[in-house]
Amino acid sequence: MQIIETNGSPFHAHLAMPEAGKGPGVLLLHAWWGLNQSFIQACDQLARAGFVTLAPDYYQGRVAETIEAADAARLELDHKATQKLVTQAVDYLAGLPAVTGNGIGVIGFSLGAGYAVEAARRRNKAVKAVVVFYGTGGGLLDKTSAAYLGHFADHDAWGADPARAKRFEDRIRAAGREASFYIYPGTEHWFVEADRPEYQPAAAALAWERTIQFLHATIG
Repeated sequence: MQIIETNGSPFHAHLAMPEAGKGPGVLLLHAWWGLNQSFIQACDQLARAGFVTLAPDYYQGRVAETIEAADAARLELDHKATQKLVTQAVDYLAGLPAVTGNGIGVIGFSLGAGYAVEAARRRNKAVKAVVVFYGTGGGLLDKTSAAYLGHFADHDAWGADPARAKRFEDRIRAAGREASFYIYPGTEHWFVEADRPEYQPAAAALAWERTIQFLHATIG
């Protein structure tokens, strides 16, 4: 974890650099657990695939270990301030000399998906790819210029069920943007997070393979 200094307020984040020292930029937005080791490892995985990856910590070091603690942390979030932080992180990442390619990508997990969708709207000239993991965002799509990739469980008790995912995909297509959404059989919410009991290694590996291919195609 490090403190990122910007022209605005400094913020806590994890920055992972590829071996080449440069590459396309990806912003990773964590779920309601906070910026835990699962998401730090995801950043490092993306860096190994060639992406300069930044994960802002909107809990400022707080990590929840249980669903109850995570829900409490989510309820305490100031969502306007958090979206401002995410926008600030987009600007910082897009302005790094090490970042190459055609715009940046934003990946949002569950809670982070909504912030990812809104970031693509607020910074539509910078954000060219959005990946959502078991989160439908719900934000407006009127200004977005991004392509979208979605990964969803087929048994989701937390609001991102296949029917809702389909409605979100239809909204993206109605806005004139590309969308590719996948449903993973036999999975539940959080299926890509290795520290969760819902983790499904085969489905997670496939989701990451598709994500990296998508990012290379859109921003790489």
